[in-house]
Amino acid sequence: MSATSAILPPLLVPEQEEDQEHSEAHMSVLWFAGQLAITYYDTEDCSVYFMPDTPDNEDLKLLQKVIGEVLPQCIVTSAKQDQNIAKFLTNLRDTADDKDTRKPEIVLFPNIDFDLEVSKQRILSRQFPFIPSHMTTTEKILYLSSIIPFESPLMIRALGGLLKFLDRRRVGVELEESTVAVPILAFKKFVLSDIVNMDQDTYCVLQIFKSDIHPSVYKLSSGLKEGFSLYGILNRCRCKWGEKLLKLWLTRPTRNLTELNKRLDVIHFFLLAQNHETVLTLQDCLKNIKNVPLILKRMTLSYTKVSDWQALYKTVYSAVCLRDTCRSLPSTIELFQTISRVFTDDLHYIASLISKVVDFEGSISENRFTVRPNVDPTIDEKKRKLMGLPDFLTEVARKELETLDNHIPSCCVIYIPLIGFLLSIPRLPTMVDKSDFEIEGLDFMFLSEDKLHYRSARTKELDSMLGDLHCEIRDQETLIMHQLQTKILEKSEVLNSVIEYTAHLDVLLALAVMARENAYCRPQFIHRHGFHIKDGRHPLMELCAKTFVSNPVNSGEATGRIKIITGPNSSGKSVYLKQVGLIIFMALIGSYVPAAEAEIGAIDGIYTRIHSRESVSVGLSTFMIDLNQVAKAVNNATERSLVLIDEFGKGTNTMDGLSLLAAVLRYWISQGTQCPQVFVSTNFHSLMQLELLPDTPLLQYLTMETHQDGDELIFFYQVKQGISTVSHAANIAALAGMPAKIIERGVEVSELIRSGKAIECIDHPSKVDQMERCKSLVEKFLCLDLDDPCVDLEEFMRKEVLPSAASVL
Repeated sequence: MSATSAILPPLLVPEQEEDQEHSEAHMSVLWFAGQLAITYYDTEDCSVYFMPDTPDNEDLKLLQKVIGEVLPQCIVTSAKQDQNIAKFLTNLRDTADDKDTRKPEIVLFPNIDFDLEVSKQRILSRQFPFIPSHMTTTEKILYLSSIIPFESPLMIRALGGLLKFLDRRRVGVELEESTVAVPILAFKKFVLSDIVNMDQDTYCVLQIFKSDIHPSVYKLSSGLKEGFSLYGILNRCRCKWGEKLLKLWLTRPTRNLTELNKRLDVIHFFLLAQNHETVLTLQDCLKNIKNVPLILKRMTLSYTKVSDWQALYKTVYSAVCLRDTCRSLPSTIELFQTISRVFTDDLHYIASLISKVVDFEGSISENRFTVRPNVDPTIDEKKRKLMGLPDFLTEVARKELETLDNHIPSCCVIYIPLIGFLLSIPRLPTMVDKSDFEIEGLDFMFLSEDKLHYRSARTKELDSMLGDLHCEIRDQETLIMHQLQTKILEKSEVLNSVIEYTAHLDVLLALAVMARENAYCRPQFIHRHGFHIKDGRHPLMELCAKTFVSNPVNSGEATGRIKIITGPNSSGKSVYLKQVGLIIFMALIGSYVPAAEAEIGAIDGIYTRIHSRESVSVGLSTFMIDLNQVAKAVNNATERSLVLIDEFGKGTNTMDGLSLLAAVLRYWISQGTQCPQVFVSTNFHSLMQLELLPDTPLLQYLTMETHQDGDELIFFYQVKQGISTVSHAANIAALAGMPAKIIERGVEVSELIRSGKAIECIDHPSKVDQMERCKSLVEKFLCLDLDDPCVDLEEFMRKEVLPSAASVL
């Protein structure tokens, strides 16, 4: 019999939506002698993430990248720190946007809290639920050494400081007893190597993520939902942890070709027609992968609900199904091989333990944890007594009625937990005052819903004979639940592996579904610089346009590294730039891309200047923000970088903007084959007409194809070789609904400027009108009686003279 068939799913009821807990990250940071150490605690999965000692320069760009990704609520560090990191943290706190609700709190602890020996002792003395309780001290040290790199002293110090912070703040257990520690369910390594450099502006203009206001303010704690974005269309994940990992991959595009090809191999396997049934089987299993870290956290705090046991069983049962399915798949694919190996028989042990102990049907009906029969003989005996209790109590009530006065028509014996057995008698009309409630041989207890409750000799005998059965059963079942929780927490390592690798499987299945539905192709990675894309498409635009025109992208190693794209407004220049960036980006997360063919060279960063972001909160002008974005590309882009620039220079004087654009391009041209791959769209036709750029094979001029049919301008949205010398601004203005009279005047002024002729004003008042206004003003002045004290000469000047003088002048 297989492991899968040995486990039978319990009776399940429709589950409520999983609890949404607000996720917080609390980070500890140390930087010393060019080495950076980072640890942080994530409240969502109750895990501590650590980054071993890593080199970082004095500008602390690596730290900035990690903080931008993790978005910690608190950053803990030593009060005795290097001035570089002290200045960095001060700037981080002071320069955060006002709208940034996740502005980190900087917490300083004494340096002794980060002492190496103190930190080691703090780690080794702590009780972790995933460490088996039977381990000796030596075994525990060896076990932790296999998880935590004690050879990274700076990281160990940062971890010691983090544990001190968690215990002091009591993160997540603020309302618990002081003996309850902050739950730590796992230690995980945090890796930021081979990451492609992209700033927040690039993520914004490429629409990788986009937050919209949720229509229901009660739906999500943040009030936001994912809008029309790349993440939104790629997210076909079936479980929460797949969604989380997909978002993580999008924030960490990588240039690790080995890792990218592993992901692409899995997607390729899922896209094969003969594997369609396997895909459906895996997706059905992934739907049942629940929020295991939250369940394990509740186990450590003894908050486990009935639905948690149900969800955990479904998760483990589905994980066993996933393992058995992956064992039948090719072992040449590393992910399948890893799942087959790390999904150990501990899963079968957990599932069997839960199915043998937990009475799901009884738990659901009583809304508490109950155990199956034959688990504990004592509980079974007490439950048998409880089952026969109604008939027995009916007989006792009959005997009690025989001893009562004849005017009492009926009575019953009831059981109330924590109070015991009571005799219940209906209230008679003659029973008005409390003194009327007294009955000989009975002890009055209380009145409830016109029922009088008493203790009698028989009920007292029942209390001593049967005791508080309900509470005793509940206490014993709670004890068994704690024992079961302890055994499961000792096996939590395999459950963490389930979450990690099912998330990988879920993301790759989602990417495969998207690739199949939209005819994406597998990108081929090449070691030379540049890229070749045949029939590339914009992944978002093609979903909302009736027809989308695909375009090629060719950028060589020694030729055409800088492309200048011209064409009328609305002809598709910006879409083409974003299309290039998105295709490259999708390849760098290990996804198939929207193209017929794609060869992608080495990329270490994507820099953009496409849209000017909001400028009020940062206190900078729009043009200054544009300059900052271009300066970032100039200062950081290498020969392996991609730079996308759209209409740079239009935020200032035309000649100044043109000069700046030409200077930036000439700077990159001077670098020869060491310049980045640059795509620039512009309406500065003088850039070409005045021959501001040298003739070099590095430059390639492209334009968007259009056709003028009378007064109508037809867009083909097709990229071709060449230069556009006409902006067609009048045609675009007409399409935008601008009044024809304004357009005609605009064309007229444009022609006068182009021909070097003077521009005459068409709304200047005639000399006759000016003379009449002057005469009227003089007559009003002569009518004034300057000797009259009521005449306000200043008011006359302000209301009559000054407005007339402005119109005349």
